[in-house]
Amino acid sequence: MINLKSPEEIELMRESALIVSKTLGVIASKIGPGVTTLELDKLAFEHIKDHGAEPGFLGLYDFPNSLCTSVNEQVVHGIPNAQPLQEGDIISVDCGALKNGFYGDHAWTFEIGETSPEIKQLLKVTKECLYLGIEQVVAGNRMGDIGFTIQHHAEKHGYGVVRELVGHGLGKEMHESPEVPNYGKRGKGAKIKEGLVIAIEPMINMGTKNVLQMNDGWTIITADKKPSAHYEHDVAVVNGKPEIISTFKYVEEALAAKDGVTA
Repeated sequence: MINLKSPEEIELMRESALIVSKTLGVIASKIGPGVTTLELDKLAFEHIKDHGAEPGFLGLYDFPNSLCTSVNEQVVHGIPNAQPLQEGDIISVDCGALKNGFYGDHAWTFEIGETSPEIKQLLKVTKECLYLGIEQVVAGNRMGDIGFTIQHHAEKHGYGVVRELVGHGLGKEMHESPEVPNYGKRGKGAKIKEGLVIAIEPMINMGTKNVLQMNDGWTIITADKKPSAHYEHDVAVVNGKPEIISTFKYVEEALAAKDGVTA
């Protein structure tokens, strides 16, 4: 069953999403070569708790940490560890927070130092997929309209679209109905209605769409070991149109500050 949200509930969800967005901003200010994902995980835990929320991932389905940190060929659900990030890596940092009974869930793929033009293009297209998908979150459309749009844009650039993992409804549970695939057919799937809140999260691979699960029982990697990118926003249907209740503002400001650019 799809749980549509009232305007008041959407405002509470915006607060949870904003905590996640600000947490990713803190991560952006600290991430770089030599930093470990366990250090980033500790920062996230402390920031979320300091803002009166609970880490949304910690203990969820027995996941051991506050962040999912997925490096290079890791698609999603990577477990933080003590291995330092290296120049040229990319890393998807996925974060959740629970406040006032509602979840926020949000992700960004970071470049570590200087990356190749091919990596930059993968990240650019994946982010474009996210926003093109969001444009389809209009009352009367269907989930397939979102998935078709994401799939078409990614495959147009020669990339693989992960099938086994999808976006999802969001609310009092981290994962609610409906599923939000990053592939599909126009006019198919659950209908989009006023008050729907979903997490849209394209997972786009440089090579094959096929993925494998590592022996830790969590980490998903590309079958061909080529890099994968992942961005995620929380989106509500307000007055029949998409409204992004998470934001990349804090990440972008932190990255600009590190680069010496005035945001």
